[in-house]
Amino acid sequence: MKPSVILVGADKGGVGKTTIARAVLDYLNTNNVVTRGFDTEFPRGTLHRFHPDQTSVIDLTSTSDQMRVLDTLNTTQVKVTVIDVRAGGLSLALQALEDTGFLDAVHAGEFNFLIFHVLGSSIASLDEIDEIAPFVSDAHYFLVKNHVNDTTFFEWDPVTHGKYFEKVMTSGELTIPKLNEMSYEQVEIAGVPFSTFVADRTAEGAPAGQSFVLRGYVRTWLGRIAEEFDRVQLLGLVAPRDSKAAKAAKER
Repeated sequence: MKPSVILVGADKGGVGKTTIARAVLDYLNTNNVVTRGFDTEFPRGTLHRFHPDQTSVIDLTSTSDQMRVLDTLNTTQVKVTVIDVRAGGLSLALQALEDTGFLDAVHAGEFNFLIFHVLGSSIASLDEIDEIAPFVSDAHYFLVKNHVNDTTFFEWDPVTHGKYFEKVMTSGELTIPKLNEMSYEQVEIAGVPFSTFVADRTAEGAPAGQSFVLRGYVRTWLGRIAEEFDRVQLLGLVAPRDSKAAKAAKER
């Protein structure tokens, strides 16, 4: 299976990119796709807090850490890599991937590359699209609207759409629904993956005694996100063999 890299980021802070990265890891884990994660919020990452066994904290501007990620893509048995880019660092991360030759390798067909660009609520996010357009021509490039914190997004009129999208071809848009505030807060306090919270387990696997209602909200929310990932055929993009196995398992 060809190695796949999923980059989750934005050039604006506070848009909930780590929530998206956590949801991606939960989704892939639930579908039996073995995945590793890298958290570039160096030296102490939020993604690593929720997925410590699966995630390493790195400095993507460091050559040695770039080697930790890219030199191992073909040697590790884990073929799917999720990189959670630190707040405001998407352009810098893409520049680093270009400078190291990764984007050339993607163009040559050596790797699958997916970008989840998490948008802010203002039109300034469209400037980000324009800025990173030179880096995404060979990637599966998704625009993500994250409503988890009750964000309201602007609408793109035809003129605005034409101005900003003429230089970039997107693979689609993803909408992350709002999660009940109390449920979200309780998951933050628990410090576990969303799916672990739903299963009412602690990080050590012991019963957690969480609220049935709050777990229900998170379960429903994860289901809606899974529908979004299914709609854009995420499994087929990163792990086609695993996606067939998952489909067969569902049919059984």
